[in-house]
Amino acid sequence: MSVNGHVFGTRIKRLREAMDLSLRDLAERSGVSAPMLSQVERGETSPTLSVAERIAAGLELSLSQLLRLDETDGVSVVRASERRRGGGPRHRYEVLTPPLPGLRAEVSLHSLAAGASTAEPDDPPMHEPGSRETAVVLAGALALVVDGTRHELGEGDSVTFDADLPHHFENDGEEPTEFVAVIAAGLRRS
Repeated sequence: MSVNGHVFGTRIKRLREAMDLSLRDLAERSGVSAPMLSQVERGETSPTLSVAERIAAGLELSLSQLLRLDETDGVSVVRASERRRGGGPRHRYEVLTPPLPGLRAEVSLHSLAAGASTAEPDDPPMHEPGSRETAVVLAGALALVVDGTRHELGEGDSVTFDADLPHHFENDGEEPTEFVAVIAAGLRRS
């Protein structure tokens, strides 16, 4: 298999920037020098397999993911019967995105019973620093409590917030609530 050096270098740079890493950050994470990374990103040199594997590890990918060897047509379908499910009787969720390594966002469908909440008010945040979450209410009414501040949402409303802050959703209504949540992990705040 032949890998175009410029395309490969551009992919590394885009992945690095998407993770908000400097060349020095990636150098520390991968054990590959910043000057070598810079040359690879500019397509001036092609890394050995060993170096490419270390770069992949620094980007939290396998070598085949970095080289896109494990991709077929670039489409992943998650059938309703194959969704990852969790929660309990009062809060259920289904993860709609596939469990692909390196995936930087997760989409989930939530069902919240009347009087239920997704967590306790004093529970710590579950998401990594820099994460953002967007929720869209599909049915019912929903309250989002972020760092002690309450935000009321109705059917069709959406909200985006820093998900690394303490937060939870509440359904104070008499009917079940459904909402979709999208969590973008570790993206830079701008």
